[in-house]
Amino acid sequence: MSAQSSLPAVGCGAVILNDAGHILLLRRLKQPEAGCWGLPGGKVDPFETVPTAVIREVQEETGLNVQLGALLCVVDQIDQAAGAHWVAPVYRVQNYTGQPHICEPHKHNGLEWFALDALPQPLTIATQQAVAALKDLAA
Repeated sequence: MSAQSSLPAVGCGAVILNDAGHILLLRRLKQPEAGCWGLPGGKVDPFETVPTAVIREVQEETGLNVQLGALLCVVDQIDQAAGAHWVAPVYRVQNYTGQPHICEPHKHNGLEWFALDALPQPLTIATQQAVAALKDLAA
């Protein structure tokens, strides 16, 4: 089976806002999108539900325990030149416990809270789409 026949892959993400309305982002070290700031999230494992994957990925990457809220958006990330196609549901986090920290220093070299009107650059494609969806809800 070729890689193309297994596409699209399924990812997931989480929008975590603190009490000040700032969003939690991680800076990626690895491709794709190395150097970009992005949402906590990752790959959905076989036979894992998307909500379970979001909770697991957030815990693995940030150490936070989260309770999910509503589905915010579904990101389509298509890069035909690279042979990559990801479909990634992104959930809003309703509640979280713990203090976020980098749990995978081989994958991330930054973790910060940012105001939605002062986001760092560059942002991952998924983060751009999720922030746009978040702003649409607030409008």
